[in-house]
Amino acid sequence: MSTITDPTTTELPEAKVVEGSDGLLLEIGGQIVPNYDATIHPFSEGDVVTGHVVRIDHDEVLVDIGYKSEGVIPSSELSIRKSVDPNDEVAIGDEVDALVLTKEDQEGRLILSKKRARFEKAWRRIEAAAATGDPVEGTVIEVVKGGLIIDLGVRGFLPASLVDIRRVPNLDEYMGQPIECKVIELNRSRNNVVLSRRAVLEEQRKEDRERILDRLQPGQVVDGVISNIVDFGAFVDLDGIDGLIHISELSWSHVNHPSEILNIGDHVTVKVLDIDRQRQRISLGLKQTQEDPWQRVVDTYNIGDELEGTVTKVVTFGAFVEILDGVEGLVHISELAQHHVENPREIIQPGDVVRVRILEIDSDRRRLSLSIKRVDGQTLPVRPIENPDDEYDDMPDLGLSEDVFAPAASEAEPEQTAAEFEQPMAEFEQPIAEPEALVTEAEQPAAEATEPAVETEEPVAAAEQPAAPVEQPATEPEPEAGATTDDATDAQ
Repeated sequence: MSTITDPTTTELPEAKVVEGSDGLLLEIGGQIVPNYDATIHPFSEGDVVTGHVVRIDHDEVLVDIGYKSEGVIPSSELSIRKSVDPNDEVAIGDEVDALVLTKEDQEGRLILSKKRARFEKAWRRIEAAAATGDPVEGTVIEVVKGGLIIDLGVRGFLPASLVDIRRVPNLDEYMGQPIECKVIELNRSRNNVVLSRRAVLEEQRKEDRERILDRLQPGQVVDGVISNIVDFGAFVDLDGIDGLIHISELSWSHVNHPSEILNIGDHVTVKVLDIDRQRQRISLGLKQTQEDPWQRVVDTYNIGDELEGTVTKVVTFGAFVEILDGVEGLVHISELAQHHVENPREIIQPGDVVRVRILEIDSDRRRLSLSIKRVDGQTLPVRPIENPDDEYDDMPDLGLSEDVFAPAASEAEPEQTAAEFEQPMAEFEQPIAEPEALVTEAEQPAAEATEPAVETEEPVAAAEQPAAPVEQPATEPEPEAGATTDDATDAQ
């Protein structure tokens, strides 16, 4: 039997560290024994230690950190996420960092926190990134009112306005996605971290813009996607940089609003019209990739040809008739009917389908002059004007010259000469004298007439005397057939 010696009465043999054992072996009384105390690393509460997961329970995880007992990580200390499953956070054998909360609780257990160790490391990393401007990467763990919560080891807030360059209608699509952000606000005492993914995207986009601008040249045809539609045009995403299609460059025909022909997300083929490299602006054209209808007019029609068209606008000086998609010509007021027309709406209304004769084709200025009255066998009836006070349609924005083109005088019919178009219309507009303006014997003696009657042997009865000419107000002449838009405006 072995005898147990009382250490209080018997002196213990001296322990010596065995050379080459790194302090893990001791020689005591000629025997070599393990030095268990050497395997226990000294640490204090608040220190961060490293260990391996040895067991996972539903509410805690056991970690071997080389202490005399395993450390316990409660499920609430595993992650900054709420109500996590320990199996989703760690696996047996994983190496984890943990912060020592309590070396020995009431039950003698070592209590650790994985999320707080990660918190300390994360703060050091976030502070360094904020100082240098480098991005930090995290995972979206929550969608909250006004933005996203990013797991960086600490809870970072990403406002909805800074999630992307453009407004994001549905933030839920980012749930669980890893994203890179820049730190724009940091306050450790309040545990506040504000992030911006937009700053990272804009920096990347700046590099993409420079690369794309170096590659693009005016006249080049490229593909893109409609990224935004505004009143004055549409923006096209060219793989990282937006170019603008002005509303006048969308179609050969008149466009009231870009949304009439385009939608966000549409794939389009456009032509590069101009590049401002200093301001990083690109002007694009959509109609330039389509057939020019004016070329069809030049190739197909001649002066004197008759064809059918639709009235698109009625203005004070005539009407515009569309003969092809994107091609409109002017029927001057003098070419509406054989008789004098005071108001074009007496003869024609928007939407009317009429036959017209081509009087002039100016391909250089993209102008077309038409006539309705010169079409054989066509006479349009005079209509009552229901609302005479209605304003005329505005001059259509055809993208053409501002001049109002007129019918060619060379094709005027014998009874319609160029001189007649140049005469002021005042003679047609003289008001008929009212009955009370006629001079009678009962109302006014003959002596008061503006021009006294010539005396004869037998005076003519006063009632038979011609009425005094009434002074007529000056009437502004109607715009001539070859007047410009400005002339027509002045004549109104």
